[in-house]
Amino acid sequence: MARAAAPALPMSDGQRETLEVLARSRTAPHREVQRARALLLAGDGMANTAIAAQVGATVKTVRAWRERFVGEGLVKFAQVKEGRGRKATIPQAKIEEIVDLTLHSKPAGETHWSCRTMAAKTGVSSSQVQRIWSARGLKPHLVDTFKLSNDPQFETKLVDVVGCT
Repeated sequence: MARAAAPALPMSDGQRETLEVLARSRTAPHREVQRARALLLAGDGMANTAIAAQVGATVKTVRAWRERFVGEGLVKFAQVKEGRGRKATIPQAKIEEIVDLTLHSKPAGETHWSCRTMAAKTGVSSSQVQRIWSARGLKPHLVDTFKLSNDPQFETKLVDVVGCT
């Protein structure tokens, strides 16, 4: 049973111009460039199967892009629909545990947490610990305290070096 070819996708001159700019872009995300090319071909009246083959997508995806364009235009073009994309693999409670341990404790016999020691303590990978710390600006290896020398002649040496009395 052959499906009827989809009609040419109606679009305004402004929409076509925006899609042409996106389709030529070398800096836009690949998925946006791919979708823009597919919509332009659909606007020219090309069949969904030919569009899918040319842009490297499935026919189902091309149909979904067409339907979304008819319903929303370019308003939400760059937004990924809710529920799509990579899902969180680490629970929020584990993230909070890592942050709390980083801020309020030290590993036994060490001065600060490293990615590996935190990973071993919490049961996640060291790269996940690094991503959590980076996202929150945590740098446990940097010392934020001032240490005063316990040298008995520290004051005399300080005056000699600085020259203040």
